[in-house]
Amino acid sequence: MLQFLRFTLIRAALAIFTLVLVSFIVFSLMELVPGDCAERYLAFKSSQGSVITLADIDIERVRLGLDRPYLERWIKWIFNAFQGEFGDSCILRLNIAELLGQKVWLSIGISLASLVLAYSIAIPVGIIAATSRNPFLNNSLRLVSYMGLALPNFLLALMIMLFSTVMFGNSLTGLFSKEFRDAAWSYDKVIDFLQHVWLPVFILGWSATAFAIQTVRALMSDEIGKLYVTAASARGVSGRRLLMRYPARHALTPIINSLGFDLNRIFNELPIVALILTLTEAGSLLIEALARSNDQQLAGAIIFFLTAAIVGINFLTDIILALTDPRVRRSILG
Repeated sequence: MLQFLRFTLIRAALAIFTLVLVSFIVFSLMELVPGDCAERYLAFKSSQGSVITLADIDIERVRLGLDRPYLERWIKWIFNAFQGEFGDSCILRLNIAELLGQKVWLSIGISLASLVLAYSIAIPVGIIAATSRNPFLNNSLRLVSYMGLALPNFLLALMIMLFSTVMFGNSLTGLFSKEFRDAAWSYDKVIDFLQHVWLPVFILGWSATAFAIQTVRALMSDEIGKLYVTAASARGVSGRRLLMRYPARHALTPIINSLGFDLNRIFNELPIVALILTLTEAGSLLIEALARSNDQQLAGAIIFFLTAAIVGINFLTDIILALTDPRVRRSILG
């Protein structure tokens, strides 16, 4: 038990170190963008008709603490980031934590739902593909899997939107209907949200499912041919009991380790899908901050939030893997 606790503490320390390292990279990239927050904000004000002088820029830079040394500003930024406080948006001049609000949680929820959908389909389908001797079934599953890998998510989104618009007059965009967009959460708003959110969940889960099917199929095919499965079969264990007790149990263990990787891939695809479907969540806000307003403070906060979610998932999968896999548990506990 003491060794397992030590393993958990080491993984937690590595997770924190990863977040600190990511924060340094994100903060450095924010600093490398030409012009600081004071210049960008006052340039924006100037474009609105205000008269801005160099003295105004210097005063704003002091007010924002941009005259302080780089290391001091990074330490303050990461200290505040771990408390969920990122200051004000450079362009919008709104508190970033309040601006993001539920948007980050919507993004995380959509991504996790897509991941659950992907593995709910991929695990049984992958096992069937690895164990079935029916060539038609195997080739059909392989074709569907290859289509998932070859067809980009954004193209799938455009195809579904076009079909829905032509056939039903509804583009299926957004996460809420107009009357619920700014309303407080209620039972009716939840129902309206569920009626809209299935599309981004399906689209983001599309390629993740295809990739997971290939992974499960390969792992199962490898485990089925091993000697311990043959030995169990010789002892009279057969059918579903043989599959689930031996090859599936060992083949699915590495899947736990890939959850963080797949979640990261879904996060990477979310901003493009959000832009196409006009979703009001952190992915679309990230595109707005990076490509349109050049609001690096807002973009850095979103990237840090999403990275923290991925690191947290990886930490949990490490712990779950140690609890579920006897081989990992023995390597820890001796």
